[in-house]
Amino acid sequence: MPRPLTSPRPPRYDSTLALSELTAADPKLGKLIQRAGPFTLRVASAQSPFEALVESIVYQQLHGKAAATIHRRLLESFHPINGDQHFAAQHLLDCPNEQLRAAGLSHNKSLALRDLAAKTLDGTVPTLTSIRRMSDEDIIEHLTQVRGIGRWTVEMLLMFRLGRPDVLPVSDYGVRKGFALTFGKLKPADKVTPLDLPKPDEMHRRAKRWAPWRSVASWYMWRACDLANKSLAPQP
Repeated sequence: MPRPLTSPRPPRYDSTLALSELTAADPKLGKLIQRAGPFTLRVASAQSPFEALVESIVYQQLHGKAAATIHRRLLESFHPINGDQHFAAQHLLDCPNEQLRAAGLSHNKSLALRDLAAKTLDGTVPTLTSIRRMSDEDIIEHLTQVRGIGRWTVEMLLMFRLGRPDVLPVSDYGVRKGFALTFGKLKPADKVTPLDLPKPDEMHRRAKRWAPWRSVASWYMWRACDLANKSLAPQP
């Protein structure tokens, strides 16, 4: 799951209605909702798709603190160009390789960022105004054309940047583990093996009853993992 966002706000959809309908449609999920507590997902929808995807690329396969440091260095390296520390796609496309290396970016991530910049300029990556009018699948189709951007990355953008209510990231490890803990035979103390984790078809079948609130249900799959970890923590 992505790190907490700066200046987040609640999503615009009715989460109270979502919890009520999910509990009625799937009582076992309802028990998890009751145990896990309030729905506190937050979004930063003012962030442009370009800015959100820059951050996503930087964070790929890195621990949060290391990625945050690299992302901050990258933004600060453009500070003389743009005083608010935001930068445009053209700035990223024009900057020297040495600038990206100095921020701590790998060669592959630098290539991905340059491809993102180019596809932002040619319109493949929509503007924030345009993307808000697009369906989830159209957004996925457009953004996965960018080097280094897969379906999971776009699904995180849909949930945590755009606040879309009906996203089910079936490839996400935490969502799969939470599903196994909630609906399968996996116990908190068990060592997780690939056989313990559900297949996408199994998740999609169950999630039919969650529509149109699959983002909310997915968020509670992450909470199931949190609850399992807490149950194993030493008690003071």
